[in-house]
Amino acid sequence: MSILRPKLYFLYLARHYFINFIALLAGTSLAFSIIDYFQHSNALDASNYKVLYIYYMWQEAISLLYPLALIFALIMTKLSLVRSSNMVIFHSFGYTKKKLIKPFLTVAFLVYGLFMYLHTTEFSYAKDNATAIVENTANAYKLKRLFFIYDGDFVHVESLDPIKKQMEKLVLFKIEENRLVYTLHARSASFGRDGWLAKDIEIKKFIYRDGKLHHYEIEKQDSLLTLKGYEPKIVESIHEGKALTVTDTFKAWMLFDEQGLATGKLRSSFYYKAVFPLFSIALVLILFFKIPFHARYMNMALTLSGALGSTFVIWGMLFAMNQVGQNGVVAPEAAVVLPVVLLWLYALKLYFSGRETV
Repeated sequence: MSILRPKLYFLYLARHYFINFIALLAGTSLAFSIIDYFQHSNALDASNYKVLYIYYMWQEAISLLYPLALIFALIMTKLSLVRSSNMVIFHSFGYTKKKLIKPFLTVAFLVYGLFMYLHTTEFSYAKDNATAIVENTANAYKLKRLFFIYDGDFVHVESLDPIKKQMEKLVLFKIEENRLVYTLHARSASFGRDGWLAKDIEIKKFIYRDGKLHHYEIEKQDSLLTLKGYEPKIVESIHEGKALTVTDTFKAWMLFDEQGLATGKLRSSFYYKAVFPLFSIALVLILFFKIPFHARYMNMALTLSGALGSTFVIWGMLFAMNQVGQNGVVAPEAAVVLPVVLLWLYALKLYFSGRETV
């Protein structure tokens, strides 16, 4: 079997699994977004705002629910095939469990890859966009009075427009050995590929003698490149705690790590989008081997309730661990990465040691 010309059994199973996945994801995500809409409908006036709000919340819903939809679709597809005796037929034709799981894993990994790509786009800002519509503010994206650290220096910005990528009244405080060395005042700054280009600059240098401030000197410049690597969305996230794309989260993580700043929340956010959903593919593998392949060997209702119950328990525990990691109680690697790795180790153990019996 080649990737471009898969066998009929592969297409049959992949098609059924994908259709069930789309049906479950569409139904649950639409229900989620509509229920959320009714909770905020009083704050939405114009009809176009209502449509946009539902659209953005639907994007947020599918981002949250697609791992669960992958698992539920596997349960639904597997039980349907078992009840119709199609699984027994596949085995009678010599198809092993390892072969039969391949269509499910292929679809699951493709879906995961698609959502990873979406998280590098504006898709990641869906919830922030919905919140801005509810707040109904004209300058929802314009931030006021930001204060953060850059390369050991303190920075104050009177206002930032992440859309236009412009700052107004930028002040940078350079401190060495608990002394204020100089302050940099810029009337405005605009973001380019290499950093923020500050304009109309006044640098006030402080001169110390015998450990005391003696006088200061003023120097003026037309422009200066500063805040390298601090993209508008990264600055916005620092101040407002708003979402970042996967790529921006990773850039901010590396940037903060270089400057010796805390990266716990950034690492947790990155792991939540890139690592956390992988638990669903591990559960797809586990449940495929755990659910019996013959209807005579199982109680359909008990198997269904057990599969759904175990899915919710594992998802709830992992979600709670992620929240603990975001709050800094536990390292994000221990809160998110380790449980997913352990789940995958168990799934791979089942895959390589499973017996080929119905």
